Amino acid sequence: MAYTKFDPDDKFFFHKGMSKRVAETGSSWPHYHSLFEIYFILEGSCTYFIDNKVYDISPGDIVVIPDGIIHHTKYDNRTHSRILINCSRRFVPMSALSDMPTDFYIFRNPGIFEETHAILKKIEDEYNRKDRLSEEIIACYTNSLFYLLVRNKENCRSVEMKNKIIEQAVNYVQDNFHLPITLTETADRFSVSPEHFSRMFKKETGFGFCKYLNSVRLQQAEKLLKETKNPSITKIASQCGFDDSNYFSKKFKEMYGVSPKRMYAGKK
Repeated sequence: MAYTKFDPDDKFFFHKGMSKRVAETGSSWPHYHSLFEIYFILEGSCTYFIDNKVYDISPGDIVVIPDGIIHHTKYDNRTHSRILINCSRRFVPMSALSDMPTDFYIFRNPGIFEETHAILKKIEDEYNRKDRLSEEIIACYTNSLFYLLVRNKENCRSVEMKNKIIEQAVNYVQDNFHLPITLTETADRFSVSPEHFSRMFKKETGFGFCKYLNSVRLQQAEKLLKETKNPSITKIASQCGFDDSNYFSKKFKEMYGVSPKRMYAGKK
């Protein structure tokens, strides 16, 4: 399973509704952007998988995902309505960004639903208008949205995953990805059969367990490649739980489109 980098042609993209593929399949591909993502759900519900965490999203929730964070959505039913924005940092106020919580991506605050919806409606109207002032006006409205979220962050309600076993399993993988983890061993840890655990994991996250484990390991490997001077590919593979560096390189290229060596060479 490759993670794709998806960016619209413009540095500000607004869409209300659902893409044809997501509407047909009930889920998006795991992907990331060089842009911020702002997601506001109006009707229905979905599961949002963001940076190795799983969130159940309800009407009125607003999701803010910084650039470079892998994520995807999964819908339990086809009756839903949402607003999606992708925007560059040019539309994000740095003064608000520094006050954004670092430990969650979801803002659940019914008290600001109407005000949030009103700002998004203004953005939609201006996005469709598209005259010489529209970009600046959209930037003002988007700034207002971020300031609204930051000003009311203390009143946000916690967003928890419904299935505690899968939540704990996700945390277990994140903490122990460097160890020889298997589906059977993880299922035993939570006192469920491997078959039942596998079905639960796929239902909740949209990932097969082994693909998810590999994705965590590969994300860690990418981080090490970017941070380490003159890295040993074999050593990084071992540090991230791969006992075969050739297999590691193969999976890394499938996910990122380049080999580990090419990625390191590209950062110089």
